[in-house]
Amino acid sequence: MQIYSLLILFYLSLVVCNAGAAIRPNILLIMADDLGYADLSIHGNQDFSTPHLDDLAESGIRFTDAYVTAPVCGPSRAGLITGRNQERFGFEGHPGPKDTWGLPLEEITLPAMLDAAGYHTALFGKWHLGSEPGYRPLDRGFDEFFGFLSGMHDYFRAKDTFWGDLVEGDAKPVSLNQYLTFELADRTSDFIMRQAGNTAPFFAWLSFNAPHTPLQAPKRYLNKTNHLSGDRRPVYAAMVMAMDDAIGAVLQALAASAQLDNTIVVFVSDNGGALIPGSSRNGASNSPLRGSKAELWEGGVRVPLFISWPGRIEPNQVSSEIVSTLDFFPTFAALAGGQVPLTLEGVSLADLLLGEQDTLSIRQLFWRFYGTQKAVRFGALKWTQVANQTGLYDLVGDSTETLDLSERQPEQLQELKSQWRQWHRSNQKTPLSALSN
Repeated sequence: MQIYSLLILFYLSLVVCNAGAAIRPNILLIMADDLGYADLSIHGNQDFSTPHLDDLAESGIRFTDAYVTAPVCGPSRAGLITGRNQERFGFEGHPGPKDTWGLPLEEITLPAMLDAAGYHTALFGKWHLGSEPGYRPLDRGFDEFFGFLSGMHDYFRAKDTFWGDLVEGDAKPVSLNQYLTFELADRTSDFIMRQAGNTAPFFAWLSFNAPHTPLQAPKRYLNKTNHLSGDRRPVYAAMVMAMDDAIGAVLQALAASAQLDNTIVVFVSDNGGALIPGSSRNGASNSPLRGSKAELWEGGVRVPLFISWPGRIEPNQVSSEIVSTLDFFPTFAALAGGQVPLTLEGVSLADLLLGEQDTLSIRQLFWRFYGTQKAVRFGALKWTQVANQTGLYDLVGDSTETLDLSERQPEQLQELKSQWRQWHRSNQKTPLSALSN
């Protein structure tokens, strides 16, 4: 902790100050785990309903072209929490429960920035950025933590002999008396209620493990989904419905504590639904997108994203602007009046959200995954390479990545490849997971 504090002081000496918003909102970030792009009613799902998430989407702005920085859990979170492509610092694998590495200590985190700006910060749920002392949530900018440090957890038991126990604070084991999804929501709701009347704003990250495996759901939800076919989808659907109800309870806590109108609420998934062997398959659907979690096709990295702030963000908006979870750090910094590291790679969405900007400049996003997968999106075009499959696609008319334009637009293809290679040269060449072995 002492080393990390020195790093924060060093960071504060190098930052450029953002004037911030006139009103500093609370920030509630809600993240699903391995949620399929098609598995929300508002995205066309007819197998089961998600009324609370639908209401949240309609209360603000829904982004159709929102991306994460990686098609798997840990690296995706590393990109979000630092505002930097995780390839820059080699965070491309998953730190397991016995691994000694985690998010590099020199990386400035989103909660640390908000904590320095006077926010009370809390994480409830999945961490997956390092389990050893020094890498845990309280070491990286959070004031409170309840959840689990590794990549997955049983939904009905607090103790997990392989993945690690359910813990709070600095990894103190705790008991679990209800379905984990509801426990995370209750802990978040309790935190929200405790903040009512405080002069300091709060940042709460509700990081669900639902609907990641293991596939487990309460019986009352399974009774609602037994009409669905398949060996995974009925349980998966029950898990999503339970998560939707849990989110509804948290939003109700915001309203009951009279904090809803001064809270910006963000909902996102950490990556796409898990459809292929080796990806913790969970019965999700990414339709009409191609691919799965663990792949750089759209189905792996394009995710649901809803942002709401009653009275400040106009409701019922649908935006096709290209946005990324890289944008959360600069956006929250702008709204919180926080201080911004010079190394951020996202853009602030604050003016777009508040109606002070109509469009973003043309965006360029890059991905690298375990060496065999590469992708870059520049405007409408995306070049994707997954193992021996590759192609150039116009995502405005072909979000399914079906029509390969490589032969029709060879110059554009070579330009995107050249841009990717230039970006790649600035990345750490060897993943941290390999360096630790």
